[in-house]
Amino acid sequence: AFKAAVLIQRWYRRYVARLEMRRRCTWRIFQSIEYACEQDQIKLHNFFSYLMDHFTPSSSKERDFISRMFISGESFKEAELEKYCDYESLEVPDSYTGPRLSFPLLPDHATALLEAFKQKQQLHARYVLNLLHETRKHLKQLPNISHVSTCYSEEVTVCGDLHGQLDDLFLIFYKNGLPSPSKSYVFNGDFVDRGKQSLEILIVLFTFLLIYPKEVHLNRGNHEDHMVNLRYGFAKEVMQKYKVHGKKILKMIQNVFCWLPLATLIDQKVLIIHGGISDTTDLDMLEKIQRNKFISVLRGKKRKESNRNVEIQEINGESKVDADPAGKEAAPSLSSQPQPAQAPSMANRLEFSRWVRQTVQEQIEWCRRLVDISESEEEELTYSSVVSLTDLDGPCWTRQEEWKQILDILWSDPMPQEGCRVNRVRGGGCYFGPDVTGKILEKYNLQFLIRSHECKQEGYEFCHNRKVLTIFSASNYYEIGSNRGAYVKLGPDLVPHFVQYQANKAAHTLTMTQRQGFPVALISRVEESAFRALREKLFAHTSALISAFKAYDKDNTGRITLSNWATAVESVLHLGLPWRMLRPQLVRSTADGMLEYKSWLDDLAIEQRSQEHIQSSLLEVIYRNRSNLETIFRIIDRDHSGLISFEEFHQTWKLFSSHMNIELTEDGINDLVRSIDFNKDGNIDFNEFLEAFRLVKQSQ
Repeated sequence: AFKAAVLIQRWYRRYVARLEMRRRCTWRIFQSIEYACEQDQIKLHNFFSYLMDHFTPSSSKERDFISRMFISGESFKEAELEKYCDYESLEVPDSYTGPRLSFPLLPDHATALLEAFKQKQQLHARYVLNLLHETRKHLKQLPNISHVSTCYSEEVTVCGDLHGQLDDLFLIFYKNGLPSPSKSYVFNGDFVDRGKQSLEILIVLFTFLLIYPKEVHLNRGNHEDHMVNLRYGFAKEVMQKYKVHGKKILKMIQNVFCWLPLATLIDQKVLIIHGGISDTTDLDMLEKIQRNKFISVLRGKKRKESNRNVEIQEINGESKVDADPAGKEAAPSLSSQPQPAQAPSMANRLEFSRWVRQTVQEQIEWCRRLVDISESEEEELTYSSVVSLTDLDGPCWTRQEEWKQILDILWSDPMPQEGCRVNRVRGGGCYFGPDVTGKILEKYNLQFLIRSHECKQEGYEFCHNRKVLTIFSASNYYEIGSNRGAYVKLGPDLVPHFVQYQANKAAHTLTMTQRQGFPVALISRVEESAFRALREKLFAHTSALISAFKAYDKDNTGRITLSNWATAVESVLHLGLPWRMLRPQLVRSTADGMLEYKSWLDDLAIEQRSQEHIQSSLLEVIYRNRSNLETIFRIIDRDHSGLISFEEFHQTWKLFSSHMNIELTEDGINDLVRSIDFNKDGNIDFNEFLEAFRLVKQSQ
């Protein structure tokens, strides 16, 4: 009996170990592919930024188009933005049966919204725009770092990424209760993208923010960025749900996002940020940055920042142009450069601040006229601008320094090793070690950090000797059963208490046997999904893989060792996966330890080939580039109509051709755009865009 018990114990331990190994490998696949996609997004953005920085517009029309390519909505004045997004002009028909909002909002409005969204109802565009307008007004008065105290509520609940998964938010409210004077919440960014109900989540969170401004706190995440939204689905979701007024809603949301606070402090002891920190993180600088300048954190570098004294700040301060009056000929109609009035005494700081503001504004207006840029909004006093004006003796930071501060706290991840290095896996932010964490905690007298940004299998995870806590609230993020969601509750003692959950109904239909340990049924389903995604990735790099395999196949036998196969695959995909461990799931067993790589790639092609019987090499290119193509399409489609006008295509082609040194006449560009417009409706939709790409590649 004793020997039998030992035998069973050994068998069970081996079984659990193998199951855990499968679970970790599956997780690595999902995470590696996700981060590689983020890296592609940043590379694509950098490419367009490079084009813009090296393109010289030949006309005011081209200058306007280029300025709008990445900063849609920023050139609006305050009054113009409100006029453009005028919710009062929209009429709500009598046939509308959804929820109705009136301001100031009351708790009953929030309850009605929750019930309506559970019934799959949609809020009328008038109320959405009105809500965004009021939210923006409120956010503009908030500091960059929100301060929360447990003295005024029993506890503070911190939620991580939700990523458009409304069921998770419903479950959090069901388990923990709705926000109230005694129930404070901090939502730590990444409310949108990936999931299908991002807009509903925003509406719910903004509603509670306005009802309970002292109890509900929102931090900005790296997905509260309109450039990221173009790739990961939020922009597309808004336009699909609000076909008529979606463009206005998107512009308002873009503007609201840049006003979200950057961090939250609980009892001056717990710092909550979305991503992480770096060895240059400075909370004093973060408190004083004009955060609204960075409507897209991806867009940090600017042309010629040598002259900081003369800046042109548009509605969000994003656009910056160096003015060099001595080097430019002013138009005859332009007035001469204004001379500042004599400065008042520094003893009266308020009067001196007003003088500085008036003088700078006069210089800015003159520079705007000089470089032929439309006048921007007259910047109203907000919390951050008041701080920057009153702290006249403080340091003057460059825009690059400010941008890096925000980039690091939104995009960074912790690592077990000491030090701080560039996060090349994501393509943005940095990796920070326990020593960096320790220095920040000691410098600002903090107990620990709470961050999100990374999906964790249990919904939360400690690292750095329990000084960094990652909290992630989107359950089933990669696949049903892939991970739990979680939130953390902090009382006056600041001891974290965790609540885990899985919101998907399918996860609750498992038998008790399947729930033991990590459910076998779920891990099989998740594993299958992960390997399907990995095989798609392999197929998308067929040509590069063949070249890598041939480097090991000196005699051109069409066969390589399995060890060489693993090395070659990693050299092409750069995913950092344990390929030797994953091999049994990807490659059929061979008796002599050799792999016929051409037949293996043919099998991948058969699995991925569509019903249209597109040739494998062409399908490979489309698989590899579809996300980038869709992002490029949405960048060109500035009005988010789902169609590229001839003018938008014309200007974009001039941008590309100038970079690639391609000489093409106006007539040539017109012929090109007409050839892509297959249905001759005067616009290019995404299918036509993709089809043109397919035909060009096929002809090559």
